[in-house]
Amino acid sequence: MNFCFNASTLYVLLGDNGAGKSTLLRMLAGLTQPTSGKVELNANFTRQQVGYMGHASLLYDELTGMENLRYFAELQGMGTSHETIKKCELAMNCVGLDPGMHRNVHAYSQGMRQRLSLARAVLHSPKIVLLDEPFSNVDAVSMAQMSRHLGELRDAGCTVIVITHQVTALAHTGDEFLTMQLGRIIESRKRAQLRPTEVGL
Repeated sequence: MNFCFNASTLYVLLGDNGAGKSTLLRMLAGLTQPTSGKVELNANFTRQQVGYMGHASLLYDELTGMENLRYFAELQGMGTSHETIKKCELAMNCVGLDPGMHRNVHAYSQGMRQRLSLARAVLHSPKIVLLDEPFSNVDAVSMAQMSRHLGELRDAGCTVIVITHQVTALAHTGDEFLTMQLGRIIESRKRAQLRPTEVGL
């Protein structure tokens, strides 16, 4: 089956464990090669314009949240300018974390780590954002804040693809809900087509 992911769209990827969701995300990120078929990016995009958040946080426990983001900004070639520092602060604020907090990441709760991981994934203003279970162990208030931020990224022109078992987190933000089974996308539904039980009604 062929599928085209469009810009300015927030996709929610659903399916049982082992359906192939994480593998698809890794292929889109260029971390895994497909065994058959192919994955193509728009000619105007490069892999550097992809933001990826996997199961591993990729955070450094001995650094603070801001120190983590400033380090990743350097890895992304963003430098250490005042403007870059402001972008790091904004990224933390957007996920509900205090950039002035001097606590090392090893003392963060799991939910805080998830939020910082999201900030890291979108710090370099990617055109494609790929997130694997970003709401795991995140409280309801933080979940709503993260969902709003993903909607803002979508509205700014990003293609956002989120794997989650918590459909309610994106029931009012997601545009298209895709169901995978045995490595294939078998169903595509718009927000209005979600069943009441899926949105907590």
